[in-house]
Amino acid sequence: MVQIGDMSTPGHDRFLLAGVIGWPALHSRSPALHGYWLDHYGLAGAYLPLEISPERFAAALRALPALGFAGCNLTMPHKEKALTLVDEADEAARAIGAVNCITVGAGDRLTATNTDGYGLIAAIEAEVADWRADRGPAVVIGAGGAARAIVFALAAEGAREIRLVNRTRARADELAQRIGGPIDVGEWADRARLLDGAALVVNTTSQGMVGQPALDLDLSRLPARALVCDIVYVPRVTPLLAGARARGNPTVAGLGMLLHQARPCWKLWFGIDPEVTPGLVAALEATF
Repeated sequence: MVQIGDMSTPGHDRFLLAGVIGWPALHSRSPALHGYWLDHYGLAGAYLPLEISPERFAAALRALPALGFAGCNLTMPHKEKALTLVDEADEAARAIGAVNCITVGAGDRLTATNTDGYGLIAAIEAEVADWRADRGPAVVIGAGGAARAIVFALAAEGAREIRLVNRTRARADELAQRIGGPIDVGEWADRARLLDGAALVVNTTSQGMVGQPALDLDLSRLPARALVCDIVYVPRVTPLLAGARARGNPTVAGLGMLLHQARPCWKLWFGIDPEVTPGLVAALEATF
């Protein structure tokens, strides 16, 4: 890790600036997350929530270099549109078809990537030391931008079978065709049966979020040792995770993915690989 006391540390003698662009964006916990790291590493800077409407999004992106931003994160509804606006996108962003991190580089070029899938994998590895993607079938629920990133990451980690299910079958079929790899699309009505023999279940939908109905999923056919993950982090323990814990399944909550997806962004923007520590987790949990 970069030592902050080293005068060669990027940003040591300048104000570091980044933010999250969304519509809306004020609900995001990302400013609290990045603000903690700025304070922890003793850096002068700010991470701002930027509420930008879709019609102003292109102009906002192009203004980042002039405003001194090192980069930004993206949230809904801008993740897909950004691919058509940046100067360069890496393999992950192109394959996934969505962007969550933009870096301002030399010549004011905007480079895009997607760290959401990395965030989930890193969160799992931080809590389940012996986890392997090829241990057994993975069931991914949902077919939106987060599902794309997670399916891409699981395939890259060596998953041999990914069972994908979504309320609208056509969206799941489109995702499977785009990402390729060992993806089997199931019918929504068969979602409980798809849990047979599964080693991993990931909810990528908004079901279970505060203000949303709980995910309708019967876990009775899920093996007792299967890992259950939810990318929803408000509430901290969703109905899906509560149900899984009640029957003894290990779980990983959505806050871990939020924390870990931010780490490679910092590496790209500031040249620092920040740590996810108990203090950071406690600070974020205090915002709920």
